[in-house]
Amino acid sequence: MFLKKLTAAGAFAGLMGTAAFAADCGPEGQSIRILASDFPAIHAVAGAAEANCASGAAEFTRNHTTEARQIMNAALTPNPAEYTSVIVANSTLTQLMNDGLVRPLNDLVEKYGQNIPENLLISIDGNIMAVAFMANSQHLFSRKDLLEKAGVAEVPSTYAEMIDAAKSIRDAGIMEYPVVMNMKTGWNVGESFNLAFMAHGGEFFKPGTAEPSVNSPAGVAALETLKGLVEYAHPDHLTQASNETQGLWEAGQAALGIMWGSRGAPILDDEGSTAEITSNTVLTAAPSVEEGGVPGATLWWDGFTIASNVSDEEAEATFAALASALNKEMVMANNDDAVWLLDGFTPGAAAEGVSATAKAGAKPYPMIPQIGLMHNALGAELADFLKGDESAEQALADVEAAYITAAKEAGFLQ
Repeated sequence: MFLKKLTAAGAFAGLMGTAAFAADCGPEGQSIRILASDFPAIHAVAGAAEANCASGAAEFTRNHTTEARQIMNAALTPNPAEYTSVIVANSTLTQLMNDGLVRPLNDLVEKYGQNIPENLLISIDGNIMAVAFMANSQHLFSRKDLLEKAGVAEVPSTYAEMIDAAKSIRDAGIMEYPVVMNMKTGWNVGESFNLAFMAHGGEFFKPGTAEPSVNSPAGVAALETLKGLVEYAHPDHLTQASNETQGLWEAGQAALGIMWGSRGAPILDDEGSTAEITSNTVLTAAPSVEEGGVPGATLWWDGFTIASNVSDEEAEATFAALASALNKEMVMANNDDAVWLLDGFTPGAAAEGVSATAKAGAKPYPMIPQIGLMHNALGAELADFLKGDESAEQALADVEAAYITAAKEAGFLQ
């Protein structure tokens, strides 16, 4: 798989489509065990699969956890695997495929996927490896009332405007730490770098190779951008991921945020916050470096896979159950929980940020085998810079050194 680019049918923009599924649950008496992330849209899909097909299964279990990414490879390595399916995204599919832990779905799609549009089938070298059902991206969340109170006339559209707005809010005495971002040490801080790096035009690898190229002017600029933002973030930002940043927003402790689009619906609903906060929260495109530039975001799809190390009968029952969940009724009942790629979706306020970010030209998260190793190195090595303990150049040199070691062990570099 050396440097083999993985192609999701039609890429990100081509995923929009329609689908409707009948509740054909496949062979009865099987064990269906799902590992997934913990946010409302994923609960909706897995919950619909359970409602449709649990009665005919020997067992139906689902583990929704913020640690899914960290445990999925270990959980699917035994034979039999701990789970029959993992719900994945761009990066985690390659993570599992690199270890041969998910199976091609061609035969299952042929048997149960008559109503799945081709553009939702994530195909790699002719093998269908996942079925996509929703899109996601990071984007800007803003409190328009606090911006107005600070004398900021418009919602920021660039990083510089966002930093200036944060300064105005602090200087006005409105809020000492107005910015929230998912900056928890590890995957989240690595992804925050990715957003700024791609907005600055960075390339993770030298063309046609697996050699790193993040220690570059774009890499330094990306870190300086992050440094400017975290100046206005809560002192505990290196411990905060999506649940924490959403909580800060709903508690009225933030005015500007770069968060996932999938957090839009729970932030805008009438639970866990106040009308003052929800009515003044606006969702717009992710900030860019220059006006009209590439947004600081990565476009994602989420979809389901089937484990390699399970019986064919369990694989079939699991695929059938999850396919049965991707129907118009499920979408209409959970319309605002995601930017669904399925029939029945009506874009609402919660989808505006993702839609605007995609239309502004944000790039998909890279689907190349070694990107996970680079992401891990970024997550492990950037904290010292963000704490002020080393220079941007040194931090990026450390990233490249850590990546090279891992890439050699994995066979991507000699």
